[in-house]
Amino acid sequence: MGWLLLTFLTIPIAEIYVLFWVGGRIGILQTLVLIVATAVIGSALVARQGAAALGQVRSAFSQARFPAKELAHGAMIVVAGSLLITPGFITDGIGFALLFPPFREVMRKWFARRFSGRITMIPGPRPTEGEWNDPPPPDPLP
Repeated sequence: MGWLLLTFLTIPIAEIYVLFWVGGRIGILQTLVLIVATAVIGSALVARQGAAALGQVRSAFSQARFPAKELAHGAMIVVAGSLLITPGFITDGIGFALLFPPFREVMRKWFARRFSGRITMIPGPRPTEGEWNDPPPPDPLP
């Protein structure tokens, strides 16, 4: 828990320092334009990659396979989006790195090794072949 508090204290201080440093080098207006540009470009990339990740999740479900890898990539794309809309160059760098699929795969494997064995899944009944194709029940509310 201490590392989380330290992270929430040090990242904003580091971001402010870098913003002032960059602003002193290239000017305040150019720094603000860069911050807005990274947010806009990052949002467009997140939207495109998020849609692709959602398609991969749907594809895995249509193959009756749990999309663990695809969901992990999707979660990292969401994190990348939140980092890219946060003003600052450090968070933008991390956010853009998470939009790079090979980097996401390295991170996914690291997290899998790091947290392997810490999560217990209790298997439930598996659906029969026909249950995968049954239409959903009607909505009870009009």
